[in-house]
Amino acid sequence: MNALALTRRDARILMPGPTPVIQTGRLTLRPHRLSDADMIAESLSDFAVTRMLARVPAPYDRQDALDWLVEHTSGLGMDWELAITERDDAHIGNVGIELRHGRWHLGYWLNRFYWRQGIMTEAVKAALERFARRMPEVAVYSGAFADNPASLKLQQRLGFEITGCSEIYSFARNTMVPHIETVLRPGALRLSQAA
Repeated sequence: MNALALTRRDARILMPGPTPVIQTGRLTLRPHRLSDADMIAESLSDFAVTRMLARVPAPYDRQDALDWLVEHTSGLGMDWELAITERDDAHIGNVGIELRHGRWHLGYWLNRFYWRQGIMTEAVKAALERFARRMPEVAVYSGAFADNPASLKLQQRLGFEITGCSEIYSFARNTMVPHIETVLRPGALRLSQAA
């Protein structure tokens, strides 16, 4: 055996398991269904929502939603993409924790008619809490466009730290946009202060 074999690290990435169903006080976070296409298209056809997202094009229509759903309802992925629903089970938003470039990333969006009600904080907190139980030693990365202080404030209340700034391309805006990078280190999730 040579020295190279002794220092080689295990390159396997731990996985959190299948997308769970999570109940909170007023929300159900669940795996997506193909029947969510119309509600997703309605939410993401609103430029006020898509302008804050990096990888969502504008305009956005039902076929875009179906293309995304086919991939995320196949059961083949390892990422968590959770539909945010209320008591009527209507899709009002998304919380995703996905593996990109070897790191877990948090992303989220909410239909504009549900903003400023604490729904996103409740949903993101619940998703991160469950993820942290399954993956306690894993950092979660995120961020927000510089002109989205509400999203950055939500992340900081939950325990994310700012790690830097960059520019990333926004498909909806069709330009590079300043982006504030954040990280939630293992054990740093603040549950009591996030309400």
